[in-house]
Amino acid sequence: MSSHDLELYSQIQAGDQRALEQLYDRYEKLVYSFAYRMVKQEALAEEIVQEVFMKIWTKKGVYQEKKGKLSSWILTITRNTSIDIIRKNKITTHTFEEWDSLKSDQTETEDIVLWKEKKEKLKIAVRELSEDQQQIVQLFYFKGFSQQKIANTCSIPLGTVKGRIRLALKHLKETMKNIDERGVNDETRGV
Repeated sequence: MSSHDLELYSQIQAGDQRALEQLYDRYEKLVYSFAYRMVKQEALAEEIVQEVFMKIWTKKGVYQEKKGKLSSWILTITRNTSIDIIRKNKITTHTFEEWDSLKSDQTETEDIVLWKEKKEKLKIAVRELSEDQQQIVQLFYFKGFSQQKIANTCSIPLGTVKGRIRLALKHLKETMKNIDERGVNDETRGV
C-alpha cells in the first residue's frame, strides 16, 4: 500500500472530510466497476459506492495494514455491500465466468490489468479445488448465498458447508501462493 493511502486513511480515522474526498476520488471508479460487475445495474452500483465510503467514514470496519493493501480492503467492503444489496433487492446474480464479459471501461488501465491477472490466478486456483469445494465457492462468493441457503440447496448439513468453505479457502490461499511463485503459463491455464 502506498504511504499516501495510509496517510489518507489515518486522516479519515481522525475525522478529516477532505481526506475522505481524496480517497473517494482515488478509488471511486474501481469501487463502481467492481460493484457494477456484481449487480449489473448502474443505479445500484452507484448506491453501493456511496455505502462503501459511508462505511469507511463511519468506521464500520477497520483497516489493518498487516492484512493487505487498502485497495483490497475497500474491494472486500464493496463485495460485502454488493451481496447485501443483492439479497435485499433479490437480484439475479451471475456466475464466475460471466464476470469476464462485464464492462471495464470505467477503471484505469492499471486496475484492469491487475484485476485480470488476479482473476486468472483465481480461476486457476478454483479449478484445482474438488468439485464440492468449487460448488461451494461459486454459491457463497459469486452468487452470494448464505451458508444456510447453501446447506438447503445442496441438501448437506450446515457444518459440512462451513467446513468446505474453510477448506476451500485454505486450498485457494495455498494454490494462489504457489501460482505466484511459479507464475501463470499455458499449462496452468489449461490451454
